Amino acid sequence: MNAVVEGLGALLDPSIGLCLLVGVLLGTLVGAVPGITAAMAVALAAGFTLTLEPLQGLSVLLSIYVAAQFGDRVPAILINTPGTPASIATTFDGFPMAKQGRAGVALTSSALVSAVGSVVGICILVFAAQPIAGIALEFGPAEMFALVVFGMTMMIGVSGGRVVKGLFAGVLGLMFGAIGRDPITGDGRFTFGLNELSSGIPFIAAIVGLFGIAEVFNQMITRHPNMIPTPITQLGKWWPNKSERHELIKPALIGSGVGAVVGVVPAAGGDIAGIVSWDQARRASQTPEKFGKGSLEGLAAADTASTATMGGSVTTTLALGVPGDAVMAVMIGSMVIWGLQPGPALFVNSPDLVYSLAAIMLLATLAALALALVRMRGVIKLLDLPQQYLWAVIITFCMVGTYAVQNSAFDVGLMLVFGILGLVLRRNGFPAGPLVLGLILGPLAESNIRRAFLIDGAASIYTSAIAVGLLALSVLAVVGPHIRTAFTKGRRREAKEDIDA
Repeated sequence: MNAVVEGLGALLDPSIGLCLLVGVLLGTLVGAVPGITAAMAVALAAGFTLTLEPLQGLSVLLSIYVAAQFGDRVPAILINTPGTPASIATTFDGFPMAKQGRAGVALTSSALVSAVGSVVGICILVFAAQPIAGIALEFGPAEMFALVVFGMTMMIGVSGGRVVKGLFAGVLGLMFGAIGRDPITGDGRFTFGLNELSSGIPFIAAIVGLFGIAEVFNQMITRHPNMIPTPITQLGKWWPNKSERHELIKPALIGSGVGAVVGVVPAAGGDIAGIVSWDQARRASQTPEKFGKGSLEGLAAADTASTATMGGSVTTTLALGVPGDAVMAVMIGSMVIWGLQPGPALFVNSPDLVYSLAAIMLLATLAALALALVRMRGVIKLLDLPQQYLWAVIITFCMVGTYAVQNSAFDVGLMLVFGILGLVLRRNGFPAGPLVLGLILGPLAESNIRRAFLIDGAASIYTSAIAVGLLALSVLAVVGPHIRTAFTKGRRREAKEDIDA
């Protein structure tokens, strides 16, 4: 109870409220602009928040994370373009509703069910994080190594079917993670004589380059002025009537359940939860034929699920130290710089922090909902903003934010190098998420396996049932998509042969 009181009491500081408000405004804005993902926005903000106290900085980053999930519905519904990957399933029914003159109802309904999903996810964080961390506290170096490997391969396994490319990116991240001092002996490795690399790759420079600079460069290369979609301006009525509000209940329940389950799986983010929930709601609906053609049920199921994953993602991150999604991967880096090591020990060293973060997420949800309902028309005007102005602002913030962390021009140059690397990876279909995971988790995996070997040799790995089980799940995560694809092709081939016969 003391941890709860201390955690909530820490929020009485007015500066926390100010940071939260700034984060909600930024999150809503970046969510509404297609091309700026929540991970990119959090990466950009991380460079500026490192000068703040940890709770103040986390208020900004978490608020951006939450509010972006509300703002990204606007372009998904009005121009059929997801503001962030989490709103991919929103386009299935949101845009058809807008074309039918029901954009106002779609936007309002989406905001309401998104708030419901977010609150469900926060409940998961409050009630599940500590028991999970309690189990993980029993882990030794061997089990922690296996857990880190599991989290890393889960991200690779959900790389949108790009398993091999995800593996490559993950290995590249591991190589970057090996730069710097040896975790056991302290000797320098792969620094090429550069003192700036003695502590390893500067994390902020790397993520800002990979997520910020690379995205801007990619948009510059692929921009086609004549292909920019025109927003729908006839929005119709805003508030759903009694029948429509009743129609939201069942898919919101389905979406909450799906989002809660998918959210605690490392790396399975809101985009996957939204699509799974949309499909489950279609199967349970009395009017499945309307799905994909402007169904309010489909919209509600997808949006509830995608926001419900946030709490589960934060739970996995805080309890196990394994990022729940790309945003959490970025946030873990910031927490480590602040001296907060996510994982089971966090609940021993800072038990009040978990309740503070849950309260921040709840307040951010309420603020984002209010902003979505009151200022929806103003946010819509962002869709008319010329991209070239946006690019200039983002590049400026990238450079200033990266330089401000250590007052280092070297970091700015390294950021540009990672920006070019990120562009090359993106243009060739390699996801950046596994690379960031490799950079963060690689040193953690190395230090744990070397400690395990020093204690009991290789036997510490294969004599631990937990470690063996987690490593088996890791292998399954990598080869599973291939097995599923082969099985699906076999079933299709058999069906075709039956038809031909």
